Amino acid sequence: MSFSERRNTTRWIIISISFLIISLILWNTYTFFQIFKNEERLKMNLWANASKTLINADENTDLDLPLEIINNNTSVPVMLTMYDKVISSKNIPDDIIEDKDKAAAYLANLKNDNEPILIEYALGKQQQVYYGNSALLKKLKYYPVALLLIIFLFGALIYNFYKSTKMATQNKLWAGMAKETAHQIGTPLSSLIGWVEILKTEEIDQSITFEIEKDIERLQTITDRFSKIGSVPVLEEHDIIAETLNTYEYLQSRFSKQVAFSYTGTKEPILVMINPTLHSWTIENLVKNAIDAMKGKGSLDLKIEQDANQVKINVKDSGTGISKKQYKTIFEPGFTTKKRGWGLGLSLTKRIVEEYHSGKIKVLHSEIGKGTTFQISLNKKV
Repeated sequence: MSFSERRNTTRWIIISISFLIISLILWNTYTFFQIFKNEERLKMNLWANASKTLINADENTDLDLPLEIINNNTSVPVMLTMYDKVISSKNIPDDIIEDKDKAAAYLANLKNDNEPILIEYALGKQQQVYYGNSALLKKLKYYPVALLLIIFLFGALIYNFYKSTKMATQNKLWAGMAKETAHQIGTPLSSLIGWVEILKTEEIDQSITFEIEKDIERLQTITDRFSKIGSVPVLEEHDIIAETLNTYEYLQSRFSKQVAFSYTGTKEPILVMINPTLHSWTIENLVKNAIDAMKGKGSLDLKIEQDANQVKINVKDSGTGISKKQYKTIFEPGFTTKKRGWGLGLSLTKRIVEEYHSGKIKVLHSEIGKGTTFQISLNKKV
């Protein structure tokens, strides 16, 4: 039996034992409830007999014991009735007894709680004793409900713990796979760099080797990205304009001419604390997401503006657009409107912007059939 199978078996054993313990607790609670209910029934029978003795008493009747029995009832609410009229009561608030409507409603509740006890004090003449449950019995009655609620909350806590533990394990696994991928790419990448140096010595158009070098640099950037997954990135002071345009212009040269790239904004340096590799990944994800939304054909505009404290990067496309109810869900892991894809691009972008760069990303504006604008806000270097 494998370790995972043994662990699953152990979990089921623990769950079964827990279910058995819960069942025993509930059964014992029900048993105790019935015992206490029967004991209160016996007490009320004594109370009824004591009341009968008082009704039939004469000058020779010893009233000490009946009065003691009646007075010792300090917990069970009682109404003594005859022809549905309340003759006397015990342990019931005065405001209820003094109000006929409230008294009638209270009597109706007592009738639902327990069967009445009949007092035949003379031939053909009866009185009825209606009684409710004591405060202790009511607490015991609702104890199983409280217990089930606690068990439910405890179960939810355990479920969330196992789920978060599983997610943490999966995150470590993905981080490990990403780092291993980066390591594996490094070997052929080093070889490609060597071959490019050889090609430079040959009589080959330099523009070809220049483009190959750009692609190799891109591969190095991708490798660097994967190697940083699961690690805390180092933030450095960089010109956000230059870093953004480098990625944007590289992508422009690699996509179809059917996508019209444009840029609006200053080219003067604006210093921001970022990790260049991760910021490049952010811009790439937004651009690729925009091109997918346009199905490879349309207009894409990058706009960078600033105020006293922040730099705002807007990426606007002419794609299909998204509804307002998807403004937040679009950043959740696994959410995608494409037939292919894992729905990780925008969730990863949000994590890079908000967790690593302490910025904000949102859907600034979107209109179905006309396009979407994403906005990244980053704090400027003070």
